[in-house]
Amino acid sequence: MKPIRTDGIDPAARSRARRRALQALYAWQVSGTSIPQVINQFQHEQDMEVADQEYFEALVKGVAEHRAGLDERLAVYLDRGIEQVDPIERAVLRIAAFELLHRVDVPYRVVLNEAIETAKRFGADHGHTYVNGVLDRAAAEWRPGEAAQGRR
Repeated sequence: MKPIRTDGIDPAARSRARRRALQALYAWQVSGTSIPQVINQFQHEQDMEVADQEYFEALVKGVAEHRAGLDERLAVYLDRGIEQVDPIERAVLRIAAFELLHRVDVPYRVVLNEAIETAKRFGADHGHTYVNGVLDRAAAEWRPGEAAQGRR
């Protein structure tokens, strides 16, 4: 039996929100459409009632707002420029970086697991291993206390 959460968070709805956010950010990256337009489009075209709408918007707006800073922080862990990273993996990395740096209410293990699973589902064949390597090193520096506990 699943443990009952007392914080009101539905992990499945959050997971769906991350997947929708990935798709929205991918569309934003390749089309150059404005963030409000992308959000509006996804609200009307995707099956958003099964996703955490508020979290979806927070991720999309947060990544767009902090993109330059996220890219700068991620650059330390990349073996190439951020624009040379596959667009799906780039969006996954940006979402995870945003959560690690700006959503400390989300445990780092959840961030890493969700990013890896999303990259497996939508990314290139071995994109998830790249995402895992980058985020594992980033999390160790950005959330050292949690990362140290997770390695025990």
